[in-house]
Amino acid sequence: MKKNIYILFFLAITNHLTAQTFLDSQKDGKYYNINGAKIWTVSFGKGEPLFLIAGGPGDAHTYLRAFDSLSNNNTLVFFDGFGRGKSDTASDVKEYSLKRDIADLEELRKVMGFKKINVLGHSYGTLVAQGYAIQYPENVSHLILCAPFHSYAMWQENDDNSNREIRTNYPEVWDTLMIIRKQGYQSSDNLHQAIYGRVPYGFLYAYNPELSFVLPYSEYPNLFNTRLYYQMVGKDGDFVVGSDIGSFDYRKDLKNLKMPILIIAGRFDRVAVPWMMVKYKEYCPHAQFVMFEKSGHNTFKEEPAKTFGLIRSFLSK
Repeated sequence: MKKNIYILFFLAITNHLTAQTFLDSQKDGKYYNINGAKIWTVSFGKGEPLFLIAGGPGDAHTYLRAFDSLSNNNTLVFFDGFGRGKSDTASDVKEYSLKRDIADLEELRKVMGFKKINVLGHSYGTLVAQGYAIQYPENVSHLILCAPFHSYAMWQENDDNSNREIRTNYPEVWDTLMIIRKQGYQSSDNLHQAIYGRVPYGFLYAYNPELSFVLPYSEYPNLFNTRLYYQMVGKDGDFVVGSDIGSFDYRKDLKNLKMPILIIAGRFDRVAVPWMMVKYKEYCPHAQFVMFEKSGHNTFKEEPAKTFGLIRSFLSK
């Protein structure tokens, strides 16, 4: 996901939702030592464990507290991945990788004492979720992918489609970007980020762009790690995807997964684009695929009752 456009949205829904939650993400958690780093977790509920993996890459777990109501049927495990939120950060950004995120999830499962887990990923979190299910299929009971990406090609289309939309609908932003890009600026440069961030979040990510996303937020550390983001998507990752995100590809492996899989998509998602999203039906034909007709990238925000009802029904099977 485009860091500059969505960060205010996550700040907003986090503050709005944590007022209704069962535990405080900042106070009511626990650290686990995972592969040499302290990882902050918040867990509550009853029933089989459901691990929730945040997007970005670079987001803290807090916006996923929108899923709190699922704790009536499952033990929810929220965590700040390495480099995010209250967890330890790396001394060298090269320590951040998709491989590390997958390995950390497996180690967290072990130290928390769970034999098998349900896994839910959102956006970038689906890269971790899919990679984990492919590498450790025996440990996954159910796999839930919300606004997923199946390959570097789909993430590149995220960039390409977003930029087409911006060029067409926000020409003043696009023209300014082109000026500084000719001067050598790239996505990871602060000026480039500031200009890119002029595009409203809802334009690319929401069915209803008029939804109010800007709300005050209570303090939480390292909500989004920009250095981690550009380490994993590449220095010019909003135009040309590189690094880890520029090379992952699950398309040939998904058909081999045997656990129940639920894929949740939004018709108005302009980043995890529908024309590439529907290809999951080909790559993972046994998965339950649901397209939400009045949502963008976050069905849990725009159609929450339908989203949570679907997940409850899926996990009960």
